[in-house]
Amino acid sequence: MGQRFSFEVKARDGQARQGVITTPRGEVRTPAFMPVGTAATVKAMLPGSVRETGADILLGNTYHLMLRPTAERIAALGGLHEFMNWDRPILTDSGGFQVMSLSGLRKLTEEGVRFSSHIDGSKHMLSPERSMEIQKLLGSDIVMCFDECPALPATQDEVAKSMRLSMRWAQRSRDAFGDRPGHALFGIMQGGVTQELRAESAEALTAIGFDGYALGGLAVGEGQEAMFSVLDYAPAMLPEDRPRYLMGVGKPDDIVGAVERGIDMMDCVLPSRSGRTGQAFTRHGVVNLRNARHKDDPRPLDEACECPACRNYSRAYLHHVVRSDEIIASMLMTWHNLRYYQDLMAGLRAAIAAGALAAFVARFHAGRADGDIEPL
Repeated sequence: MGQRFSFEVKARDGQARQGVITTPRGEVRTPAFMPVGTAATVKAMLPGSVRETGADILLGNTYHLMLRPTAERIAALGGLHEFMNWDRPILTDSGGFQVMSLSGLRKLTEEGVRFSSHIDGSKHMLSPERSMEIQKLLGSDIVMCFDECPALPATQDEVAKSMRLSMRWAQRSRDAFGDRPGHALFGIMQGGVTQELRAESAEALTAIGFDGYALGGLAVGEGQEAMFSVLDYAPAMLPEDRPRYLMGVGKPDDIVGAVERGIDMMDCVLPSRSGRTGQAFTRHGVVNLRNARHKDDPRPLDEACECPACRNYSRAYLHHVVRSDEIIASMLMTWHNLRYYQDLMAGLRAAIAAGALAAFVARFHAGRADGDIEPL
């Protein structure tokens, strides 16, 4: 594990970048989409299957793991990689976002956040120092700063106050993280949809110095237009030689727009969560397999997709298992959606490397505009 964390941009096309993050546990090709393995599992998937979809890195969740089975238990069992049987890079979020969504059960102070567990009501304290300790126990390769993300709608004053608290917490996270060769710490830019606040946040984070930088506080209900307007200026405020991570994004068209604007990493529960409700992402947009139009259709979901759901099963079969709430429906649909997302990322990387991103994006939008194949 002597190797250090590094990032190299290999090609550019407009603002978009194609590159590679190097960690002791392997390389992450960027732009990268990270499947979410909330509680040490990507729901309905084996780790080897997640890897087969093309994923280089997974996301684990500090909040959920600290409550159950606990970070101390995972550390005693050899760390998160060994515990969940995934030997490649893992990024853990800091717990800040989940604690935000508990607003009724939490008390926020300068020190950190006191909250009650959503599982059993037990009391916990999460601070920058405790978040760093938990993420060290988990053994993740990329650690996120502990931040506070205000729930929308919020006034500009509330967003400013929250961002400044997050910047003080970023310094405390950096201090508590210490020197851990081979592991990286990412700072998180906040500031809502206000350019001046984003600039102030970027300046504070850059002064502290991080291995990578995330854009937080987006994809929380502000809408795509507002998110893209922030992404039109925010990535350029961050150091050019470090990866940029847009947290919690997103739908396929969000991802394409973010990559066009210089984002290198993303994560979202959407492909797995949608898969479990019978929604499939395809080159022709979203297909709802609960719909009765599929019940006699012998054709594959997407004839160009190499996933098991598309290679081995008909739309009629997928419709049947989705409607029957069979466990295999969640497995096949999640596998398909994760494969679609990884194929999309591979297409974006190849297009940037070839200097042909505009043509790729035009084809992407045209395919979605066509809509699903005609019913039989």
